[in-house]
Amino acid sequence: MTEPRNFQSVAFVALALVVTMAMPPGVAAQPSQKQNVFEVHDVDVDVTADAADQARRQALAKGKTLAFQRLLERLTLRIEHQGLPKLTPEEIDSYVNNFSVSDEKTSSVRYLARLTFRFKPKEIRGLLNDSGFSFAETVSKPVLVLPVYQAAGALILWDDPNPWRDAWAARSKKQGLVPTNLPLGDLADIAAIGAEQAMDGDLQRLRAIATRYGASDTLVVFGVLRVEAAKARRVLDVYFTRFGHQLQEQTEVVSFPQAKGETVPQLLSRAANEMTYVVEDNWKRDNLLQFSNSGVLPVVLPITGLKDWIAVRARLSGVAVIRRTELVLLSKGEVRLNLHFFGDTNQLALALEQADLKLAQDEGKWVLAPAGTKRQ
Repeated sequence: MTEPRNFQSVAFVALALVVTMAMPPGVAAQPSQKQNVFEVHDVDVDVTADAADQARRQALAKGKTLAFQRLLERLTLRIEHQGLPKLTPEEIDSYVNNFSVSDEKTSSVRYLARLTFRFKPKEIRGLLNDSGFSFAETVSKPVLVLPVYQAAGALILWDDPNPWRDAWAARSKKQGLVPTNLPLGDLADIAAIGAEQAMDGDLQRLRAIATRYGASDTLVVFGVLRVEAAKARRVLDVYFTRFGHQLQEQTEVVSFPQAKGETVPQLLSRAANEMTYVVEDNWKRDNLLQFSNSGVLPVVLPITGLKDWIAVRARLSGVAVIRRTELVLLSKGEVRLNLHFFGDTNQLALALEQADLKLAQDEGKWVLAPAGTKRQ
């Protein structure tokens, strides 16, 4: 009875190795909804020149420069944006993998289009690293924003008007590392959570409404408008907390004094846009690639068949902090891996969570599993 079982195990491993060799690192596709961090889309160009072909050349050069700038800003902290490399369109060419064009319109002297540029990850990393910039690549799963506003002593979330919620809804779209969404505010949302429950950090209700919108975390942003009598102006204090499975909740506050001639709606709008950058920077700081700090973590992945390993391996290939995955043992019931990664285990766990993978310790072993998998 022993020999057939060994033969079956050897055959299983052989089949797995064939599939693994057919799927080299970096080729396996990530889930379709996952953003490609090195792709910049919706770059609108509109150029008029002496002739159509000249307008097109200028528009493509302009779009390429814009896309390159947006990518570098996406990966780096805002405080470093002013010092980012300024390259000519010809110099940028060596960092471009390919591009595509949509909504193209031309006349004898004008060219309009919407462009998408895909950049070379290795070359972009080398440019930033050689230039001394810290950067992050991990894209957060969508975050649901709950804007709570205090008006006349009352807390407002779903009630109309909620000018703080309106300000968040009117923000300019940003292709950053933290996609943020707003709930609809329908009857189901009202029943799910109220302003006081959001402020109290009711985790059960916060997770329930986040799940409804396919978000991993919720961001409660509490805006309080007060009067600073000494300077005869208003000040918006924003208290914000991000609630998630992997993150430790911590409330921070940012104050926005009213500028001269600025209306309250303009103040709220400016604060909502600025808070988007603050949330982005907080995420980047937690996920900066630490090339000088690397480690190897042995993990166990329970599986029920080869397809489980193939699916997890595809997700691992898209985790930025993982340098490579070393297969140690493959059997019908489990896979043993060595994860070579940058940073520490907390950063690794946070990055894995964005790929729908959970890393946890169990009886002295590190266990890796798809999110939502119940332990046996």
